[in-house]
Amino acid sequence: MSDSRRRAPVVVAIDGPAGAGKSTLARGLANALGVAYVNTGLMYRAVARAAVRAGLDPDDEGSLAEVAGRIGFDLDDGRPPALRIDGEAPSEDLQSPEVEVLVSRVSRHPRVRAVLRDAQRRLGSRGAVMEGRDIATVVFPEADAKIFVTASPEAREARRGRERGGAADVQTRDALDARTNPLEPSKGAVVIDATDLSIAGVLARAMEIVRAARPELDHEPDAGRSRRD
Repeated sequence: MSDSRRRAPVVVAIDGPAGAGKSTLARGLANALGVAYVNTGLMYRAVARAAVRAGLDPDDEGSLAEVAGRIGFDLDDGRPPALRIDGEAPSEDLQSPEVEVLVSRVSRHPRVRAVLRDAQRRLGSRGAVMEGRDIATVVFPEADAKIFVTASPEAREARRGRERGGAADVQTRDALDARTNPLEPSKGAVVIDATDLSIAGVLARAMEIVRAARPELDHEPDAGRSRRD
């Protein structure tokens, strides 16, 4: 295997329905691989929050795309490096009911998605675990590994409820999300059913998938490490 291949940044795409444990897996996998963790859903929530603050019509694609282009997205210095929005860590108001009700409508606009696609490619260019709906098909279609995490509706509702501190209707969210992209594994994705797996079990399975795609990572633990200098 060539030196250039060994030094190539590792990119992993994580997808799946709400409440399946995508974020927990993506963050843990990024830490294990030594690359950035990018939750692209938070980027769309940042646009929705900006729309709420500016009183924008969620159907005004042009204005939303302009707003998206003005938001600064970069990575912090954490372990793993993670998303910053306008120089700050993502705040709790990104999960507010006002944002929740708008994010699916905002994210369906092609011009908004194009702006964020370019930002996501930049953030993942040095290696990353990217969590999001179209990472494996549009943003990084040649990702080293594509993983689709799923679980039973009951398990997902329980997980989402614990995260949000109340009841969760994941099937309604699934239906809203599916208006933008089909809620199904992309071509080449490996499905992990997390219904009966622990967090450690899901991570171990994901590492098997990544190592199968990039076997040199077993022998050179720093091969996928993010270079941010």
